[in-house]
Amino acid sequence: MNYLLDTHVLIWWITGESSLSASARQALRQASGRVLVSVVSLWEMCLKIKLGKLKMPDPFDAYVLKQIQKSRMEILPIHAPHVFETLHLPPHHRDPFDRLLVAQTRVEELTLISQDEAMRAYDVKILW
Repeated sequence: MNYLLDTHVLIWWITGESSLSASARQALRQASGRVLVSVVSLWEMCLKIKLGKLKMPDPFDAYVLKQIQKSRMEILPIHAPHVFETLHLPPHHRDPFDRLLVAQTRVEELTLISQDEAMRAYDVKILW
């Protein structure tokens, strides 16, 4: 199975936060498929750092890339089909970052690892 991490899951994974569910933690440790991190999550984290809503080690870019590599995750770029898929999403969620994550999950046929209940309203596989 191939997974896409919601932004909060990426943050909790790389910081060792205990908020991850047991099934999410197990999937990340024992994934037989690919584990992907969207560029949109990296962008969202950068914005949160800039706004003072997220604290991460400096320099953030080197830190997060090292953690992603160490965890054998891959970075998923944003492609035109991902953006176009947002046109087909019902308005369950207004957060543009989350909408793009859902679109990427659908286009790439992934399972989204997320605690966000609003994501469950979409037609995507979710693990928590």
